[in-house]
Amino acid sequence: MITVRHRDNRGVVEMGWLSSRHSFSFGHYYDPAHMGFRALRVINEDRVIPGAGFPTHPHRDMEIVSYVLDGGLAHKDTLGTSSTIRPGDVQRMSAGTGIRHSEYNSSAEAPVHFLQIWILPEREGMPAGYEQKTFSEEEKRGRLRLVGSRDGRDGSVTIHQDVDLYATLLEEGDAVTHSLNPDRHAWVQVARGTASLNGIELRAGDGAAVSKETALTIASSTGAEVLLFDLA
Repeated sequence: MITVRHRDNRGVVEMGWLSSRHSFSFGHYYDPAHMGFRALRVINEDRVIPGAGFPTHPHRDMEIVSYVLDGGLAHKDTLGTSSTIRPGDVQRMSAGTGIRHSEYNSSAEAPVHFLQIWILPEREGMPAGYEQKTFSEEEKRGRLRLVGSRDGRDGSVTIHQDVDLYATLLEEGDAVTHSLNPDRHAWVQVARGTASLNGIELRAGDGAAVSKETALTIASSTGAEVLLFDLA
């Protein structure tokens, strides 16, 4: 069963410096029919104008993954981390018992476009932590590259939840297939371009909840960047 979350039905936030689209309920956007999927709680597609961003604010008991599509996202936190996240990077911040951080567009000239993803942790009260890794286009082109997992295997970032996160870059005519165990679910998010999921057409910003499917084939006739979450 595949249920599409159409991009035009997402929550909308326009704040001048921030343009955001929320796949699930978040902040002032509340939709009881879309409170998340399995352990996946938030997928926000954010665009921030040059020099602007989110001032220092707190989080706790959440696994937060940032995936930058264009530009640079400057991050600082109370663990002493200071970094810039760029396309190809995957950042995981474990809020755990509590962390404060800020996120700003690192450029004074170009906007930043990124996905902010929240995943419920396997348990509360874990230590706060930070991890950032880079995955080249070659690693993702025409294949599903594991970029996040519970055990950090294959060089992926460690997410403290039973989830495997894959990223792929598809060129015109490419297709990839992922086997899904009977007791597993999936969420597919098209970050860029257009793709089909088992023959169902998806556009950039569309997501799809998947249950009771044994194989997922993601194909593109135009080119696409896609994230796939394999979830308990």
